[in-house]
Amino acid sequence: MKFLVLLFIFCSVVKAEPIVLTEKQANFVAMKVWQNEGAGQDKYLVHWNDGEDFASVGIGHFIWFSKGHKEKFHEAFPEVLAFLKSKNVTMPSWLNSKAPLPWSSKKEFYQAKNSNSKKYRELFQLLKSTKGYQAEFLALRLNHSLPKMLKTVTDPQQKAIIEERFYRILKNSDSSINEKGLYALLDYVNFKGEGTAVSERYKGQGWGLLQVLKHLNSTEINPLKAFAESADAMLKRRIKNSPPERGEKRWQENWHNRVMSYWQ
Repeated sequence: MKFLVLLFIFCSVVKAEPIVLTEKQANFVAMKVWQNEGAGQDKYLVHWNDGEDFASVGIGHFIWFSKGHKEKFHEAFPEVLAFLKSKNVTMPSWLNSKAPLPWSSKKEFYQAKNSNSKKYRELFQLLKSTKGYQAEFLALRLNHSLPKMLKTVTDPQQKAIIEERFYRILKNSDSSINEKGLYALLDYVNFKGEGTAVSERYKGQGWGLLQVLKHLNSTEINPLKAFAESADAMLKRRIKNSPPERGEKRWQENWHNRVMSYWQ
């Protein structure tokens, strides 16, 4: 599927500037994210991780809740479904942006997966056939992330610092898109969010993109290295602050390797 992703970057000073990603750039980002989330294997397109109370679906392992489930983490899959609808993608009759995950437990989910039930099969086929659109959705989310973060910052000087750091990672010195910088920002937003939701915090401390940019070491010459090290520190802080029963320590090595891929 050939496509171009239009990524509109909003700056608090200048007018919105459209940045066009080539098919090569879009595919690069999509495959890097999918490699991180599902080892690049289709069998993980519809998945339920150990230790979690929700399913993770698509190339971005977008969170999806069953009916009535409440969770501190952002449920992204309904937004993906709304985006697919805006692209006139044909979906199963039972599936739309308001539909909950059709399985109420991990046990029910794996029964449906192992038996290749009709709903499981239709969901899998939709996700497999729309990887390009899912990549576009990821770019669209990144598009909104900077203004979303800046709205939560009251200090003008801090706003300017966050914005400058965002663009230093995203762009090369000639203002062209830095492919690895784009991947780092886009992947982290999909992975751990913008950091603006009060609900997504442990002991009052977040771990999203906003926190990574705030704690970035500005003396480090390589902005991607600085971003990766700050992300690693925020995730280690999250694990330290997390409820012991969640057992988040088991994810530390994988999380470390993932964010180190942003610059190594």
